[in-house]
Amino acid sequence: MEAGFSKMRNELQSRDSLWRRIQLECDQLCRELSKIRKYKDMQEIQIKHQSSCVQLTEQQENKNTELLVLAQSQECQPGERNKIRNHLYREEQPHSSEQGRMKTEISDLTEELHQKEITIATIMEKASLLERQLKMESEIKNKLLAKQQLSDFPCKVIKSENTHLKEMM
Repeated sequence: MEAGFSKMRNELQSRDSLWRRIQLECDQLCRELSKIRKYKDMQEIQIKHQSSCVQLTEQQENKNTELLVLAQSQECQPGERNKIRNHLYREEQPHSSEQGRMKTEISDLTEELHQKEITIATIMEKASLLERQLKMESEIKNKLLAKQQLSDFPCKVIKSENTHLKEMM
């Protein structure tokens, strides 16, 4: 009987350690979810920044158009036109490289976010499976414990009868 109790105690301890591992994995998932939310926030900030860049691009194009109209209306000399073109080119170049860098960064963050989502889904599936296994094992142990308690009852009755018979003798 003591061996049975010892075996059940060991089973319960192993289940307890399994439960702790599940809790640790859940905590890790929560931390990863927090990181993903931060990445999403960063992505939203970059999208807003990109939209402001688009607005700046539109403003720059409007200024470019105005400069071209002014240049044509004043019938600038060829040297002045070249200066204007060079000026426009110098303004457009850094902006377009910045915009390309931002697009690359956004696509990288999107890919990283996608990978994190896949990881979280996988871990959630594993946690769910472990939880179901733990519940099944717990039910089996509860049934075994109930059977053992039922088998202990006749033993206790016999012991009490033996004690009573000894007293009678």
